[in-house]
Amino acid sequence: MKNKFLLALVVLALGSCKKTFTDRPSLDQPTVATFYNTAAQVKGATGTLYGLPWFDYQDKAFACIGEVMGGNSYTGDGAYAPFMNFSVSSTDPRLSEAWNSFYKIMGSANVLINTFEDKKALGGDPAILNPGIAEARFIRGVSVFFIARIWGDAPIVTDPGKLAVSGEFQIPRYLQEDLLRFAIEDLQYAEANLPEVADKGRVSKYSAKGMMAKVYLYKKDYTNAKLKSGEVIASNKYQLFADYHGMFSSSANNNNSESLFALQWVNSSQWGTQNSLQAYTAPANLLVTSDGWSSTIPSLDLLAAYQPGDKRRKWSIMEHGNIYPTWKPQRPALTPNDIDYNDFMKNGYIYDTGSTPRTIGNPLLNVRNSSRSNFSKYVVGPGSATEPVEKQKTQINTYLLRYADVLLIFAEATLGAAASTTDAAALDAFNKVHHDRAGLPTVTSLTEDDIFKERRVEFAFEGDYWFDIQRRGFAKAQAIIAAQERGQIDYSWPGGINSFHTTLSLPYKQLYLPIPLSEVSQNPKLNEPAVHYY
Repeated sequence: MKNKFLLALVVLALGSCKKTFTDRPSLDQPTVATFYNTAAQVKGATGTLYGLPWFDYQDKAFACIGEVMGGNSYTGDGAYAPFMNFSVSSTDPRLSEAWNSFYKIMGSANVLINTFEDKKALGGDPAILNPGIAEARFIRGVSVFFIARIWGDAPIVTDPGKLAVSGEFQIPRYLQEDLLRFAIEDLQYAEANLPEVADKGRVSKYSAKGMMAKVYLYKKDYTNAKLKSGEVIASNKYQLFADYHGMFSSSANNNNSESLFALQWVNSSQWGTQNSLQAYTAPANLLVTSDGWSSTIPSLDLLAAYQPGDKRRKWSIMEHGNIYPTWKPQRPALTPNDIDYNDFMKNGYIYDTGSTPRTIGNPLLNVRNSSRSNFSKYVVGPGSATEPVEKQKTQINTYLLRYADVLLIFAEATLGAAASTTDAAALDAFNKVHHDRAGLPTVTSLTEDDIFKERRVEFAFEGDYWFDIQRRGFAKAQAIIAAQERGQIDYSWPGGINSFHTTLSLPYKQLYLPIPLSEVSQNPKLNEPAVHYY
């Protein structure tokens, strides 16, 4: 396939082919024969899998697919709007960014897997290399899981170097069920070969168990989802982090007791190594870097989803009157207006949606967007000596699996296909999130709707809600979207948005996004029916 993602993989993989490294070894550069002899060398290579390859997805597609399409976010930004309106075309830039990102992740992992396997064939120590292979297979398995959820049927590539040698670039789509099986197999290898306790920020055996539980739940394999999530719970290696807001507002809390898998970012001069979410979600008057575009804001439907007294609402969303005493935006003191603004903000940031614009000179002191709110997740504020912030750059983790997810997976898997459950272990897991964290009344019985409502508010703006809607099936997804108020305070869209069409011969296909046209045009096999990988 001469399309962009495979060409990128091939370029990466050519440096890892056994022939390249062994037939004509460099005299002054490391080769497979001379390198990867220590655990530190292996970890140095696998560390690259936790950030840069993910950036194009995390930058905007993360919010477009998981939150805007799911109805958690309203947007007036054209870069996001097609996902709110279910009008995503195969030429959409966010679609291509997500596709390229996940195949870049897959390709980067493949390079390391194949290189480490080559090293073992040359006599390398399996005790050093197998954990590195396991780390790369964990990342690859997660990338395939995302691909399966976003596109359904899609290509799998494991050896781009071999493709380059063969010259055969026409890769078919494989059935989603085979992508999910592939992801499970990668995670099973990771489970068997990763350490029980990993270095900070790295995945462990229990990260693999937790992610497997998530894949099994998506497959509706409740027995295995309960087994794997139960093993994580029984390990007692994780707990809900006491400062929910702090998890998403300070990099000092990166890799905390609740984190099983998170993307690792740094605020550096290299573009793509940072967390950029704050730039798009924060209010304009909070930052001094000309960011704060409020591209996506909480929808009215999400605001209505919180029960009265839910502590997470204030921890996740900025609303009128909320005060953030540690956020003290300070402008460069170049004019009297700047000095006045700095004096006003010296005791902390006040989120003010007053109808009359309040200014000290030119700087705007209040904000008034369409839903009178902003997300506070992944917003670290204006920055400080200990919390570096630059234009579109922070260094806070992006969470892809938290212990709260494991607890709710266990509760849902225990419920399974039943109408309700009073199982004590399931209730205990659920109430740790619902009662102990959120401060809501303890529940004594659980239904599917209870769990999905809990997941929505617990993981709001964490890129997962669309996938929760999707896995409930087409009919339920259609009903959920049709009932949503995806508009804004200034007007409403009666009946929400309902772009799902039951008249189509395969309506469930609307639960997945189209493959980018640029890929299909260069690989016509992507237009053909999906085939089995196994």
